[in-house]
Amino acid sequence: MAANFTGYLLPWDQLAFWAVTVSSGMLEYIPLVGEALQEAVRGGREIGPQTLKTFYALHTAVIPVALSGLMAFHFWRVRKARGLVVPRPPGAPVEATPEQAPTVPDLLVREIAAALVVTACVLLLATFGQAPLGDQANPGLSPNPTRAPWYFAGLQELLLHLHPVFAVWVWPTLAVLGLLAIPYLPYPADTGGIWFASRSGRKTSALGLLAGILATPLLILASELGAASGSPAGLLAPLMGRGLIPTGVLLAALGGFGWALKRHGRASANEIVQALFALVLGAYGVLTVTGVWFRGAGMTLTVPW
Repeated sequence: MAANFTGYLLPWDQLAFWAVTVSSGMLEYIPLVGEALQEAVRGGREIGPQTLKTFYALHTAVIPVALSGLMAFHFWRVRKARGLVVPRPPGAPVEATPEQAPTVPDLLVREIAAALVVTACVLLLATFGQAPLGDQANPGLSPNPTRAPWYFAGLQELLLHLHPVFAVWVWPTLAVLGLLAIPYLPYPADTGGIWFASRSGRKTSALGLLAGILATPLLILASELGAASGSPAGLLAPLMGRGLIPTGVLLAALGGFGWALKRHGRASANEIVQALFALVLGAYGVLTVTGVWFRGAGMTLTVPW
């Protein structure tokens, strides 16, 4: 995402300029360090030539070096874990001493083959895909609507329904903490790293994904109707009506969904975590699709056709 974000500005056309303007503007709402972080990213108060230089240096030098270091760390962790997870039938025991293969040439050949395939796909996409330059960046003329890049469209959509502090900081932080906690939660069953290792796990994950996909559009419509009619939540303090209350409802809904899976679906901890992950993934997917295709002039809700 950092590579995409920094590379997005480099064409220096209207789409790139205003997309990065919106995305970097979100940083302002991070408590305590938001404004300083925004100025550091932009190289000043506004986006200009210094921002372009900074993004170019990050995109072509800093981020590739960081990715190389993370790749080296990743391969070291694989070696320390004595290899990758070996696929096995659901319910089969985990092998104490799995079959091993040498790094050279087996792993090296596979990594090179995978890299060549990905490079070929990117070259084909660049050859046949259309990505024309738009009009040159003009700080005095903003397009309508002004959208963030598609991978930040979900966050921009949240900004329309939540207080900025909660949309840009609180909810993303909770999501990141949840993801970081997944490997360290207590699991009674050792699935050996295999996802959807049981039939009930596949069912609960599908249920979670479906719940996220179906509930999110309804909540978006309810939020739009509530804002148009002056709902009670809109009469409360912004941090309460558009922050604390929705956050409490979200956490209660996730907890209730997990409890229902455990109580009535007899799901294990592994299956509950997978189902909650699928639910959040489905919800964020709907937010992204809504922000990209269903927001028109003035960011009003519309249909793309």
